[in-house]
Amino acid sequence: MKYTSKTTVWITGASSGIGEALAYRYAELGVSVILSSRKEVELHRVAAQCRRLSPPMEEPPKFSVISMDMASEASIVEAWERVKGLHRKVDILIHNAGISQRSLVRHGKMDIDRKVMELNFFGPVFLTRLVLPSLLENGGGHLVAISSIVGKFGFPLRSAYAASKHAIKGFFESLKAEEYAHKIRVTLVYPGFIRTNISRNALNEEGVPSGKMDENQKGGMPVEVCARKIVKAIAKEKHEVLVGGKELTMVYFRRFLPLLHYKLVRRVSPT
Repeated sequence: MKYTSKTTVWITGASSGIGEALAYRYAELGVSVILSSRKEVELHRVAAQCRRLSPPMEEPPKFSVISMDMASEASIVEAWERVKGLHRKVDILIHNAGISQRSLVRHGKMDIDRKVMELNFFGPVFLTRLVLPSLLENGGGHLVAISSIVGKFGFPLRSAYAASKHAIKGFFESLKAEEYAHKIRVTLVYPGFIRTNISRNALNEEGVPSGKMDENQKGGMPVEVCARKIVKAIAKEKHEVLVGGKELTMVYFRRFLPLLHYKLVRRVSPT
């Protein structure tokens, strides 16, 4: 795919982390970006930085701020109506919004599990179903789901999070098989340890942010590097991309050395 100012990318969860870094990378490429999350003030900050990063062009790209709560179907519908009013079309929709979780299954609560599934699975599915007819009418488009390496295998303290990411994988792989002939492309992204606040914001057993940065997260890949790799993979229309460091070897252990994989996972401290 060749990016121009007429290319429009819609990023959910664009107020921080990977979503914010993706917005900046696309801005550097002169692409129009729709920024969505619940934090409208932060989105305006990101939009301002996008304008600073965007190269001089005869037809400058647009950077639109559209607040949206992925746990609310009404909010998603309202956001989509605003997008249609501001932009001729959406070429790439990046599902990045979501939340992680840190608690043992035995201490977990169903309302927390449902919240994780609502934000990480049902919200993206609902938005995809709204946008898909428009992509088909425009002759195609690209759907991107930011998953996690725990979308490849289960891991201690992340049962609901892993379940939501496995669900995303199944949904978007099915959609790709159904709509590939209609030029709908799908890319699944599996980040490992990326230097973001995802672990600080992860819900604990009480349903509130843990406030703790995972040790592996501290030494993770810089989010700017992660964003560049994701943007390149999208441009190449890759089916999936693993992004991270040595932790990605666990994915290959799971596939080729499953007994070793399970042994290593069991050794992880659940506290």
